[in-house]
Amino acid sequence: MDEVDKKILSELQLDSKQTIKELAEKISLTPTPVYERIKKLEDLGYIVGYKAQIDRFSIDLSLMVFCNISLKEHQAKFLAQFEKNVQPLDEVLACYHLGGMYDYLLKICVKDMYEYQKFVANKLANIGNIANVQSSFVMKEIKSSELYYFK
Repeated sequence: MDEVDKKILSELQLDSKQTIKELAEKISLTPTPVYERIKKLEDLGYIVGYKAQIDRFSIDLSLMVFCNISLKEHQAKFLAQFEKNVQPLDEVLACYHLGGMYDYLLKICVKDMYEYQKFVANKLANIGNIANVQSSFVMKEIKSSELYYFK
């Protein structure tokens, strides 16, 4: 990956809907090599998709929760089972396997506290092998980004 590829990736992160022509103008290239580089970046797995960013408040998902999970059993089969069971839960936006005090961190988005309580009682509790759930509720989102930087 060279500096031009990094510029292309940076620009696409900011606006993936811009045309090849617009992108080419921003990085001082012609459209054909920009198109070819984007295709190469896709083929090599640097670009894994394009998506719209949605305002969660406009779709009535105003409560964001970070949920620390400790498991009872830590053998590989129990970790794999937990991860498999978390995958289909729509409320879980992200799941991270951690080192340290907790085993997993879940990023959860729901309508309100009542919906979160239902989620914990009816979905999370049914996963099994959970020893402890510690929830932190987002009061104000200061920064939320999926933009990666390039050095």
